[in-house]
Amino acid sequence: QVQLVESGGGLVQAGGSLRLACAASGHTLNWLSMGWFRQAPGMEREFVAALQWGGDVTDYGDSAKGRFTISRDNAKNTVYLQMTSLKPEDSAVYYCAAKWGTPTHNRGDYRYWGQGTQVTVSS
Repeated sequence: QVQLVESGGGLVQAGGSLRLACAASGHTLNWLSMGWFRQAPGMEREFVAALQWGGDVTDYGDSAKGRFTISRDNAKNTVYLQMTSLKPEDSAVYYCAAKWGTPTHNRGDYRYWGQGTQVTVSS
């Protein structure tokens, strides 16, 4: 069983930055890929970024490219999402998720989910 806990959300003005963290615990984390998704009211859950614990490949959704960076600290079993140049349309609940195998963009592929952390960007 994998447990995920997000933190770092909050209220920020447009143009600002936030760093979200996802602390992971469980067995054989090296076999997992980690993803960030977000969901705004009335919208589908959207893929943001992903990486694999044991590799060096990262992947980003279109909304994240050039502004967001996913990274990991293996010693702390923590994945980060550094968000810069935030826009009001980035406002959403951000979820950390994990799946076995390589990263994908499909939320249905991810077995484990955190509770979510709210990000609100004001104009």
